[in-house]
Amino acid sequence: EAGFSMAVNGAVGSGTGAGGAAVSSGPSLQGSSLVERGSIGGFQLTPVSRKADPLDLVALAEEVQKADDFVRANACNRLTVIAEQIRYLQEQARKVLQDATKDADLHHVSCNFVKRPGNVYYLYRRASGQRYFSILSPKDWGPSCPSEFLGAYKLQHDMSWTPSDDIEKRDAELNVLEKLLNQQASLPPCSEPNFQGLTM
Repeated sequence: EAGFSMAVNGAVGSGTGAGGAAVSSGPSLQGSSLVERGSIGGFQLTPVSRKADPLDLVALAEEVQKADDFVRANACNRLTVIAEQIRYLQEQARKVLQDATKDADLHHVSCNFVKRPGNVYYLYRRASGQRYFSILSPKDWGPSCPSEFLGAYKLQHDMSWTPSDDIEKRDAELNVLEKLLNQQASLPPCSEPNFQGLTM
């Protein structure tokens, strides 16, 4: 035991005290000695102790709380975006179902000719309440129009119906898409689509 105490004291700086015993001559670490004299004149190892600063613990707790708040706020923001996307998709789904119901209803309207995509047809209603399509517009009928005019619809190539008020806008959209498809088909292979020169 005495030899081990000597080695420890030698690592931190040693000297010779009274009676030839080795004592620590170096500075103490964090205010605590590595060795201390026993009650019977010997030396024994003592643990190095360091008191924690209460301010450090408070700062650490504050940092953890800030991190929790940031994570919670970030999650809330992302969930808000997802909720908005869900509402948008729900609205789009509702519109798709409404359009499908309207298209199916118009396809069941009485008609005495074969309907061709790309043509405009005129919807009328007789006094009995029966609806029917005609290729004659109210202008074609003139004052002798026999039925109530309900509206004009263009039959698209996907078999959907476009009201007359939206035909111009719909045709412009389809022209842009057609131009995009033609342009992509004429370009060499590319990993991404090319939208150069396309305007609505």
